[in-house]
Amino acid sequence: MNKFSAIIVINFIFAMSCKNDQNMTENNIVKLPSAKKIEKKLEIHNDVRIDNYFWLNDRKNKEVIAYLNEENEYTNASLKHTEQFQKDLFEEMKGRIKEDDSSVPYKKNGYWYIIKYEKGKDYPIYLRKKDNLNAAEEILFDCNEMAKDHAYFQLGGISISPDNKLASFSVDTVSRRQYTLYIKNLVTGSVFPDKIENTTGSSTWANDNETLFYTKKDEVTLRSETIFKHKLNTSSSDDKMVFEEKDDTFNAFVYKTKSKKYIVIGSTSTLTSEYRILDANTPDADFKIFQPRERELEYSIAHYDDSFYIITNKDGATNFKLQKTSEKNTLKENWVDVIPYRESVLIEDIEIFKDYLVINEREGGLNKLRIMTWDGKEDYYFPFDNETYTTGIGNNPDFESNLLRYSYNSLTTPSSIIDYNFETKEKEVKKEQTVLGGQFNKENYESKRIWAVARDGVKVPISLVYKKGTKLDGSSPLLQYAYGSYGSTIDPYFSSVRLSLLDRGFIYAISHVRGSEYLGRQWYENGKLKTKKNTFTDFIDCSKHLINERYTSNEHLYAMGGSAGGLLMGAIVNMNPELYNGVIAAVPFVDVITTMLDDSIPLTTGEYDEWGNPNNEAYYNYMKSYSPYDNVIARKYPNMLVTTGLHDSQVQYFEPAKWVAKLRELKTDSNKLLFHINMEAGHGGASGRFESLKEVALEYAFLLDLEGISK
Repeated sequence: MNKFSAIIVINFIFAMSCKNDQNMTENNIVKLPSAKKIEKKLEIHNDVRIDNYFWLNDRKNKEVIAYLNEENEYTNASLKHTEQFQKDLFEEMKGRIKEDDSSVPYKKNGYWYIIKYEKGKDYPIYLRKKDNLNAAEEILFDCNEMAKDHAYFQLGGISISPDNKLASFSVDTVSRRQYTLYIKNLVTGSVFPDKIENTTGSSTWANDNETLFYTKKDEVTLRSETIFKHKLNTSSSDDKMVFEEKDDTFNAFVYKTKSKKYIVIGSTSTLTSEYRILDANTPDADFKIFQPRERELEYSIAHYDDSFYIITNKDGATNFKLQKTSEKNTLKENWVDVIPYRESVLIEDIEIFKDYLVINEREGGLNKLRIMTWDGKEDYYFPFDNETYTTGIGNNPDFESNLLRYSYNSLTTPSSIIDYNFETKEKEVKKEQTVLGGQFNKENYESKRIWAVARDGVKVPISLVYKKGTKLDGSSPLLQYAYGSYGSTIDPYFSSVRLSLLDRGFIYAISHVRGSEYLGRQWYENGKLKTKKNTFTDFIDCSKHLINERYTSNEHLYAMGGSAGGLLMGAIVNMNPELYNGVIAAVPFVDVITTMLDDSIPLTTGEYDEWGNPNNEAYYNYMKSYSPYDNVIARKYPNMLVTTGLHDSQVQYFEPAKWVAKLRELKTDSNKLLFHINMEAGHGGASGRFESLKEVALEYAFLLDLEGISK
């Protein structure tokens, strides 16, 4: 149920007196889907919930698959009149994307690394060039070849050995984020016969070019819980476990510091961190604990020279501060300030270079890049000139470099990759996202940041973008998006795909609701656990503000969110369905209590600090008061499109399936309710560069059809 996405519909009119007639058809096209009811009592804390659709949890049940197929058939039939429009939208969106494209090269350990795409191909090609960019190409992985026998394909992490001769890489062909790890000989091109199943996909080499560290998942919950050490030319069955995370609210991972000196094992929960370090030159030695875990002590570490640099909330630094400590004395009592705590500034990330320290900060919702020299002679910020931009530290693997690579884009400006020279203070735009088709001119669009006042008096920011000339008299359609969980911040960003809405008169709004860290860590703290409802009411109050300020009206307002943002969609349609003409809920987390009571479901136990543990009666009651599935009642609901993937490991397919079935049973309106299930994909949807655009085309066709727009 962590982090991020969507689908469709048609007109159906049937008399409410026939509401329960499951043989009704929509315009005589297709039977209205109907899931049978099998009562199951769920009892805890002397409270009984009746779940009539619990049986949909079993994906091996043929009746479950039959029902999902029935929903897909209904959606396809209902949207059949938009088929050509969907194809046109797909071609339009695809036509803005440069097919024969490549990434900005970056240099690491003597090689330039590049990702390129070729025209007519869906997947990337990974290659490198030795010493300089004029050298011959060496293809590392051609994902088009690797994917050709699979309905879904995702290449996971690639890790190159220090001597540049080997590459560990991982593959997921199910879309359940369970990666199989392989090792490739880059000299001969052959792949070692041994493979390692059920990993997170990432791995890291020790400095001996023979030892590989990786993370395995629990087979049932998919929690990343154990770190193993693999020796080249040995069987994976002989791999040694070097760390096991026994607390099921924590997840483990492993990486190497940018300085190349340490292998680091991290173990984190929502509120607590713990790290272990090992000299990368001695992979068979034991890991040393950096600072033992303490409840609500969060920290992350980076290495430079003879010290570690620590971003931490130690001593009540809610928005974090930067400290340092000697390699030899890593316990927290030895940490000293580099950048003291500032209440209004959130430290998000740092990048360490030989002569410079770069800090990614956030103040007043806006990203900032701060440059400091180690000798203290320079300390300054990059200037940015609007309120709807996003910037961040890019890929900077070269410790010795005098260039900072960073990214910049805004709601109206395509993404750019920029190199900044620390010494000359000059910027070079290495690449700006190309928008093909000849129609795009950023001067034709306008963006702004406005503020809505929430019901408790708190001001909530909204980022807006629309095409100049769009009417601001309440008659324009507006799509309002938000996520609002895990402290994950949706910054205002450019999307060439979104132009297909803007050019047809839509306004697009990102509501920066509580639950994110847009206005700092406290913004997140006030949108989780027993303050979770702030996320929902913030979104609703933003909706009301957009209507009151005549950006749109109830008849033209649409809402969209995915995953935990899908929970947000489920909550708002229960609380204020009259505000929205249509809602898209992508892979929505909507059966909160049942999921959080089932510790066999992936991610559940690690989420207790986000949502609460319903085994505790107080949290149970609070969850029950907002859980979308538990609060569906006989009432009118907006037009709705719900999407999921059968193999989703984040939000199980049966959550939206049960929710849709219950909505069909109880809703009293004749509005559209469509459910699209990707039977081959998981949480991220379809794989491939362009296949996912077909899903977006479906979503957009749903919205545009509700507005009577068909071309």
